[in-house]
Amino acid sequence: MNEPFVHSRSIDSQSRPALVATDEASLSRAMGAFEAAGVSPAETHLIGDIGIDQLAGHAVWLEVGEDQGDRLDRWLMAFSAFADQSNLPARVSVVSPLLDIVAAQIDSDVEIIVAPGPVERAAAVATLQAEAALRSLGYETRGVEDQARLRHLSEEVSRIAAALSHLTAQENGAGGFGDQRPRPAVSRSDAAPPSVSVERVRETIRARRLRERFFDADYFADPAWDMLLDLFAAQLTNQRVPVSALCLAAAVPATTALRWMKTLTDAGLFIRRADPRDGRRVFIELSDSAGEGMHRYFAELDGISAA
Repeated sequence: MNEPFVHSRSIDSQSRPALVATDEASLSRAMGAFEAAGVSPAETHLIGDIGIDQLAGHAVWLEVGEDQGDRLDRWLMAFSAFADQSNLPARVSVVSPLLDIVAAQIDSDVEIIVAPGPVERAAAVATLQAEAALRSLGYETRGVEDQARLRHLSEEVSRIAAALSHLTAQENGAGGFGDQRPRPAVSRSDAAPPSVSVERVRETIRARRLRERFFDADYFADPAWDMLLDLFAAQLTNQRVPVSALCLAAAVPATTALRWMKTLTDAGLFIRRADPRDGRRVFIELSDSAGEGMHRYFAELDGISAA
């Protein structure tokens, strides 16, 4: 049988990802994914036993399965800075209850994978290994085009993993999900935006969810629009929306929602806002231009309905 293009036996230890976990159970879970992907970690550590600076030169997989308070917060902040400065690929896998804590501290291009199944986790490990191997062979990925190619690779691998998971879920009567490309940012107008009732927005959200009673949700997945609607409703009622709640509103797996959240934040539609009363949580808000765009969208929609 032919060896794959990138395999742990064909590259040196510097190009293999280091594996770090919060606890023994998380470490064991991640090791299972590494083995399934045919990847041997360069090193394995618990966060209490190693500083992030000791991982210099390595891509890193971080498995977060246990809340360890300040120690976890400090490690996550150091990890985020490490990823930015080193320009090395990194991933964080996190259990759902700890998503807000991780999202509050990871403010970088590090991809966060939420409660992945075995197939998705192994696929993400394989992608991380591929990125690390390209770096070890001298391929730089600092350019926009190179980064786009790697993101596309990661998305395609994740999409395949999701399809496999969906087929498995169908045997148990569960549903699946879809993904789409983001829309361009809205333009800003100098005129005051028209008023919109929150009930009008909620009616739109209910109508979107109603379709799933009659058709497969895969056909209608549009996480960017679902998140815009949720944040707009929150803006109208002066409510704050944490990352985990917005992931739910996106109606796709949290890992997919986080990718879209970052895309929309980079595009200037979303704003990250630290919770002043809880340093372990961030809120997501609409930017002024996005809020104005939503106001004008509903005003024109109502004008069409009334015509």
